[in-house]
Amino acid sequence: MAPKLVYITAGAGGMFCGSCLHDNALARAMQHEGWDVQFVPFYTPIRTDEEDTSVDQVFFGGVNVFLQQKFWLFRYLPKWVDGWLDSPSFIRRVTSRAIETNPAVLGSMALSMLKGAMGYQRKEVRRVVRWLVEEARPDIILVTNILVAGFVPALKQHVATPVIVTLQGDDVFLDSLPPADRSKCLAQIREIDRSIDGYITQSFAFRDYMAEYLSIDPQKIVVTPLGIDTRDFRNLTPITPRSAQVIGYLARLAPEKGLQHLVSAFIELKRDHVFRAVKLRLAGWLSPECRSFVDEQWQRLRQAGLGDDFHYEGVIDRTAKLKFLQEIDLLCVPVEHQEPKGLFALEAMAAGTPVVLPRRGALTELIAASGGGLSFEHGHLADLVASLKRLLQDPLLRQRLAEQGRNYILQQRNERAMARDTIAALSRYLKP
Repeated sequence: MAPKLVYITAGAGGMFCGSCLHDNALARAMQHEGWDVQFVPFYTPIRTDEEDTSVDQVFFGGVNVFLQQKFWLFRYLPKWVDGWLDSPSFIRRVTSRAIETNPAVLGSMALSMLKGAMGYQRKEVRRVVRWLVEEARPDIILVTNILVAGFVPALKQHVATPVIVTLQGDDVFLDSLPPADRSKCLAQIREIDRSIDGYITQSFAFRDYMAEYLSIDPQKIVVTPLGIDTRDFRNLTPITPRSAQVIGYLARLAPEKGLQHLVSAFIELKRDHVFRAVKLRLAGWLSPECRSFVDEQWQRLRQAGLGDDFHYEGVIDRTAKLKFLQEIDLLCVPVEHQEPKGLFALEAMAAGTPVVLPRRGALTELIAASGGGLSFEHGHLADLVASLKRLLQDPLLRQRLAEQGRNYILQQRNERAMARDTIAALSRYLKP
């Protein structure tokens, strides 16, 4: 009989979220490998540029969770009201527009969610525990990050089902909280850790970083390298060598993704007349709380006389993304934080586009294993500019890196390889 897995992800409203894209691709690939997978969203339905494999049900509906946090009355409303507030169609309508999700505002709610049955959302905890114990009855549970694992201690009072948590960006959210909220959340996570059977990360560097960051035993963390759904990438015609004209950026437009560093590097690069024809093309999610930050970056470019040399294309779907990746000559996302995945880098390399990335988190190992790009010292503008210049000026180097990166992703970081690595990691927790 196929193992039954409940895979819990965290919807991000209207945003194409890297974690959602990863979780969705992994859930589908594990189904193809023979596992019985129920892919279940928390907060909101997911938004993905691939086939959505999630169930048409949402636990801890974002609107309901917020109302229960702010108003005591909503903690005692009948089931039929909760059912309406948690309905996927209602949540989609509410989150169809960009909404304020500033973690500094959500600090108290994050702590309450981590408290589980002791928090304001205890009614939602009872609901998901009841569903897992009485209806789903999985052999194992995989949770997308530690921030949504507050229900696990309550679950373990009823069943001994193994619970594994993926660590992928939890630190970015926690670091954005006010210091008092952050300290309380970290203390609560250490309590939750007692009920967690194991963790998964996508790189050894991020494993070591998160073990220290969360004060958890590194022996509980298994590394399963990230993969992507490569099916439509395989149909792309590899790019032939050409004069380099375009630097691309494909990620959330946010300080932690290093947009400000790329802008600084582009301004410096364009001071050299050799690169006067080079353009900058950007795509990705822009949240309301990052609007002023991004406007500042655009203003910097205009003040440097580069208003006609950059173009922001907004959020792009999968078809547009594949086209975008083939129309740029290299991708650069100079992340500020310890990058847990680097999904953007895998997609670029799969499309035959070399990358220029900082030595941060998973990216260091990815460049070393794939040979699909150049790395630079994080925080060193001169090193970033030098790496961009080197790749822009050498078409043969770009072609070699592109071929190495594409072959590596299609052969070793495809969806089946990711699923098999994850299955091997989870299988050690299953009863014989």
